[in-house]
Amino acid sequence: MHRRDVMKAGFTAGGALAAAAATPALAAPPRPADLKFPDGFVWGCATASYQIEGAVAEDGRGATNWDVFSHTPGRVANNDTGDVACDSYHRYREDIGLLKALGVKAYRLSIAWSRIFPDGRGSPNPKGVDYYNRVVDGLLEAGITPYVTMFHWDLPQALPGGWQSRDTALAFADYAGFTAGKLCDRVDHFMTVNELRCFTDLGHQEGKHAPGLRLGPAAVNQVRHHGVLAHGLGVQAIRAHGNAKTQVGLADNTNFYVPVIETPEHIEAAKHAVRRENAMFLTAVMEGEYLDSYLAEQGAAAPKVEPGDMAAIGSPLDFVALNVYAPNYVRADDSPQGYAILPHLKSSPRMASPWLYVGPEVAYWAVRNVSELWKPKALYISENGCSADDPVTNGVVYDSDRIMYLRNYLTEFRRAAVEGYPLKGYFLWSLMDNFEWADGYGLRFGIHHVDFATQKRTPKLSAAWYRELIRRNELV
Repeated sequence: MHRRDVMKAGFTAGGALAAAAATPALAAPPRPADLKFPDGFVWGCATASYQIEGAVAEDGRGATNWDVFSHTPGRVANNDTGDVACDSYHRYREDIGLLKALGVKAYRLSIAWSRIFPDGRGSPNPKGVDYYNRVVDGLLEAGITPYVTMFHWDLPQALPGGWQSRDTALAFADYAGFTAGKLCDRVDHFMTVNELRCFTDLGHQEGKHAPGLRLGPAAVNQVRHHGVLAHGLGVQAIRAHGNAKTQVGLADNTNFYVPVIETPEHIEAAKHAVRRENAMFLTAVMEGEYLDSYLAEQGAAAPKVEPGDMAAIGSPLDFVALNVYAPNYVRADDSPQGYAILPHLKSSPRMASPWLYVGPEVAYWAVRNVSELWKPKALYISENGCSADDPVTNGVVYDSDRIMYLRNYLTEFRRAAVEGYPLKGYFLWSLMDNFEWADGYGLRFGIHHVDFATQKRTPKLSAAWYRELIRRNELV
């Protein structure tokens, strides 16, 4: 059988990857040992509650800021909403089947806060707890380890003031502690919040995400502070309600910087840029304080910090998880900060999303710089992937551009892992096409195609590629 026919077989017969598994593999040429990942490397996929679940008014779920935002005309492309999304609330067993067919051993999911506490706090909703119990149990039955994110942007709308209110950080801690207590007998890995910079800045400074505000510098800095405070208080609450096996971290889209040339001065400049440019987020979390340079730059707009806040924010972590997509390039210079950030050019390659510049080397430098700056006990890549045009041809998606992207980034992640940095696992974004926030359903990040009219899931070529990578534990 011709190789093309072999690949196509994996997408027919109902579109199951199992069909591809049943097809005899063509003999592969010997591969060099240096393409291997370390033994025990964790391979997984990632999703988020609002992006896949749907069922926004079922079983006691409360409204969220994204429900309100997406129903406001003009906020989301094509006025799309997450009302149905991938309908994973009802189809979670089918989605677990997709994971099992890929051969992944881990799945990063997020909990919808408003399913557990419809008003953000108060009395818990038993049906919400039961749903996530079913999902976790289904994953474990399939031999898949759940990694749970407590907050992936879908904030209960009933919380007064949202992230502008300090009380929201306190409410998050209560929710996180309660939920960890319900799941920690089966879940060992918890991430507090996802992408601090997005739910604070994009939602409150740029107005592109929920709640769609454009606040001034002082108000934005206070929102940022409440975000990192929620993380820190969440760490403490999860530990208080967890057990000896419980591990806690966060998933952060740190601004990563790549030395324009790998020479000592540019390498040092890149490391310095990571620390300084993330002063309000990961740097504060890892160091338990705001940099003097950040506070001086903000002046009167600096956040108001109460006693005990920074100790909570700097609560020790068991791991750090990184969402790695686009690079920033820096060079050393003679400025007081010691570096200059280079602009992206019109000719810079990018994927379907305008912001998604392609620079695979950011994968290596993200892991190396975070490791050398803060020496975390363990690192995971909680998200990496790309949008692509994904045309369906005779029921098949030949997304070779996504494979190109993933192969090149994973080459750099592998470099970091074999050099001894504590990279333990990788979660591909995403298991399937979903509601892509303000871009609606127009941009697809999945390795499974979703027909949103019928909810049919179909593995793309990238799913077959990822399955083979996992099987071999090496680049293919």
